Amino acid sequence: MSVLSGTSDGVYRSSSVAFDDVELVLNSGVTRRVRTFGRHAFAASSTGLYRSVDGGLTWDNLGVPRTEVYSVVRSPDKTRLYAGTHPAHLYVSTDDGETWTELNGFQTLPSRNQWHTPRHRNAAHVRSLGVHPAAPERVIAGVEVGGVHISNDSGETWSERREIRQRPDDLQYDVHHVLVLGADEYVISCGGGLYCTHDTGRSWKRLDADFDRPYFQEAIADRNRLYAAGQTLPPTLPTGNTSERETEAALFVSTDGETVEMVSDPGAPIEFISAWTLADGHVLAGTTGGRVLSREDGSWTTCGRTPSWIRSLAVV
Repeated sequence: MSVLSGTSDGVYRSSSVAFDDVELVLNSGVTRRVRTFGRHAFAASSTGLYRSVDGGLTWDNLGVPRTEVYSVVRSPDKTRLYAGTHPAHLYVSTDDGETWTELNGFQTLPSRNQWHTPRHRNAAHVRSLGVHPAAPERVIAGVEVGGVHISNDSGETWSERREIRQRPDDLQYDVHHVLVLGADEYVISCGGGLYCTHDTGRSWKRLDADFDRPYFQEAIADRNRLYAAGQTLPPTLPTGNTSERETEAALFVSTDGETVEMVSDPGAPIEFISAWTLADGHVLAGTTGGRVLSREDGSWTTCGRTPSWIRSLAVV
């Protein structure tokens, strides 16, 4: 088992959770998502979508038509590979990444002209993609900034799931990650809160409404326990450097999927947990400072680090 870290520099690999042999294996620039499907690993980055078939040792660029790739997911039957980009477009490959076709129905959503923010060059991107084996033709897309959208026909047509309306601003549509827990059940981490749905996004409940740490990057579930880290502002605001201010971060834990408890964040005060994965029965967390934390026996320990901000973690 190897652990892959998508960072601001590219992809780092360690041959074990001990993180005692970390090496840069892909110089892909900012790599916002690493994911594994079987023995295949994928890295979505500012320079393209890459795939490794040898445990993360070597990588090939799959040539998605738009260079900046933010998200990737594979259908349960392994016949379709989806890639989400900046600006917000969706592509699908049915020949294992050899060729790509744009899913034009995604561009016809009613809110499409509202997907933009000055922080991202007045555009948006498909930050997260998900599928579930119980509904193999359903694709879930999270757009930063644009909300959650659902396709029930493998990406050909789409419907919006923007009925959150629990804030006066648009930060509930600032979707960073969609955690797919079941065919109809998702948890979304947003710039304006942590939300859950049990009906494919037709209704939403905000889990963190009683707290003042509304900025979430990602959530993970392990044995009926949900983990998510929240803070007051994005990691790069207001200074533009994650190391120049305290994060005011907190860790949120839920055991019932409906309420959360705020506990001490093991990355605070300088670092913020920005990535999660599961490895050998342990929850691993990656921070903006490049640390990898492991939860064992109810406490968090540092098991290693990379030289830069960990934006995503995966095990292969």
